[in-house]
Amino acid sequence: MLKRYLAQIMIIVSTCIAFPSIASEEGQDKLAYFTLEPDLTTNFYTKGKQLGYIQVRIDIMVAREADLALIEQHQPLIRDAIVELLGKQSEDTIKSLAGREDLRKNLVEHLNNILLPEVGRTIIADLLFTKYLYQ
Repeated sequence: MLKRYLAQIMIIVSTCIAFPSIASEEGQDKLAYFTLEPDLTTNFYTKGKQLGYIQVRIDIMVAREADLALIEQHQPLIRDAIVELLGKQSEDTIKSLAGREDLRKNLVEHLNNILLPEVGRTIIADLLFTKYLYQ
């Protein structure tokens, strides 16, 4: 009989411990990703007369799932800003790992600055290059 009560007490205690953690997870905002499709392709500055191009696929990370609709709504503005910024980069920036990381950080800052007047707050938490090809 003691075992049965002990088992019931253990079940009650474990559910009491689990419920606060479940409730706190519901209140938090979850990160979400938006993939810009199709891939973005543009030219960049090279040395000499040869023309270079870059093709990227970008995933935009937002802090809240509700912001995905805002990213989708402003996708043409975002795509234009990315193509414009990529086109202004030098060959050294495009081809180096340090340049790629600087470019990623600049894109996050630039896109947040562009979206701030439209949305009223910064919504892009980070940005990932899931495809990065150059020639």
